[in-house]
Amino acid sequence: MKKLLAAALATLAFAAAADTWPSKAVTMVVPFPPGGSTDQVARAVGPLLTDKLKQSFLVDNKAGATGTIGATFVKRAPADGYTFLVTSLGPLVIVPHLLKGMQFDPLKDFDPITVAVQSPNVLVVHPSSPFKSLADVVAFNKANPGKMTFASAGNGSSDHLTAELFWQQIGVKGIHVPYKGGAPAHTDLMGGQVDASFQNVNSVLQYIKGGKMRALAVTSTKRSPVLPDVPTMAEAGVANVEVTSWQAIVAPKGLPADVREKAHAAFVEALNSPKVKDQFTSIGFEMVANTPAEFAAFQQKEYAKWKQVIETGKITIE
Repeated sequence: MKKLLAAALATLAFAAAADTWPSKAVTMVVPFPPGGSTDQVARAVGPLLTDKLKQSFLVDNKAGATGTIGATFVKRAPADGYTFLVTSLGPLVIVPHLLKGMQFDPLKDFDPITVAVQSPNVLVVHPSSPFKSLADVVAFNKANPGKMTFASAGNGSSDHLTAELFWQQIGVKGIHVPYKGGAPAHTDLMGGQVDASFQNVNSVLQYIKGGKMRALAVTSTKRSPVLPDVPTMAEAGVANVEVTSWQAIVAPKGLPADVREKAHAAFVEALNSPKVKDQFTSIGFEMVANTPAEFAAFQQKEYAKWKQVIETGKITIE
């Protein structure tokens, strides 16, 4: 009888939580500095969520340790619907394979809400580069192992691991040149200090269209709508280099089911609003806004994929 009563009270508490949520300001933790793609996602949906739910949705940038400081903070927050993590794929599927002693398990310590957006990477070179196609890059690497330089936004970044995956597929390695962020990598590529880079389409689209970078191939399964003349890696001759960089929203584990359902619906509605959709698709993002179950399955797949790439390449960042 006591167990039934406890269950009934818990059900009522969950229902009450959903009925009143949100009754105060909600914090969206971004584990990176302001201005990047992840921060842009949070700041784009925040005002729409505030308008819809009549409570402030605030962005709190807790940067550091490749995103793990912010993720750890959210993992330790109460599972009450007032703290969410808006993050890139890094802390959820890449960094766990690179850092020891992490304070969270990305597969067990969060409730998935939705993958917000995704964007392929694009292989870019200087516009005066002798590499006019992906075939040129492959041929040079095979004839000159360990000679071609590939810039990245840092060790363990999406662009770094895309280069590693590319090298694994063609059977030879280039030289990884890590930078402290995408901006300095872009500057040196455009200055001719490095040969190539796999960059997020959205971060370099302006340079490609402005003639400051030449795009050779995208890492998606189909061509990017904003770069329709650029072939996919598979079309250009290298299969199995399919990579998307993505941003997603999670909550601390144990979020009441009704609160999660209400939060998911609100985030998806904001992401699918014409204003947000136009803002992101115009720079090369694809809107995803999937279900928690679809997100969980996708995360498992991505987690296994990057684990294999990292182990095969014996990649470390410590």
